[in-house]
Amino acid sequence: MDELITQATTGDERRRGRAIAVLPVGSFEQHGDHLPLITDTAIACLIARRLADDHGLFLLPPITIACSHEHAPMAGTVSISAATLYAVVNDIWRSLEASGHPGLIIVNGHGGNYVLSNVVQELNVSGPRVALFPVSEDRAQARADAALESSSAEDMHGGEFEVSLLLHGAPHLVHEGIDADDHSAPSRPHLLTLGMAGYTTNGIIGQPSLASAAKGKALLDSFSRSARCHLDAIVQR
Repeated sequence: MDELITQATTGDERRRGRAIAVLPVGSFEQHGDHLPLITDTAIACLIARRLADDHGLFLLPPITIACSHEHAPMAGTVSISAATLYAVVNDIWRSLEASGHPGLIIVNGHGGNYVLSNVVQELNVSGPRVALFPVSEDRAQARADAALESSSAEDMHGGEFEVSLLLHGAPHLVHEGIDADDHSAPSRPHLLTLGMAGYTTNGIIGQPSLASAAKGKALLDSFSRSARCHLDAIVQR
């Protein structure tokens, strides 16, 4: 993970000036037997670093444990409460704001971090300063740009999308055997009630066998382009 986490010094950031910050938020949860528990954190870091590099942002270290309660029965999963995640993100923004940073873009790597939408809504009451990325439209555009073969409903967890990003940006995290982990459960009406265990036994919902590094690169390229409008919205007055 060293290559994914910022190693900037205070001198580096002093020379950059007060830039918009980018905060990766991941999770520590099961992703089957062939992907690490840090998968969502690694993906959030990959996207956040790309945005920081392309747009001159202040890259923050990731929040690595978040709201993974739907994965709780599966080994290795650790969560914090939604209230705790809310408080941490709120505190980070208040610290950035006090230091003169003009905005914050939160890169969310885990779909279960629903509370991030609420904290962003509230932080923007007095004006647009904080953005949540990627939103559904950004993901849809990235999937189209990368020519992913599975649909977003099919590709929910540990499938083509996530594995492609890892194959491009952190291939050492994809373990041998992932190609055999395809599992289909495109309809999940009771996910919040039954959790992941109600729809998968191997921890995967999707087709990791369809993933490729080339698709991962195309996904990141697309995210970098689509982030521009979010950054523009933050700095509007």
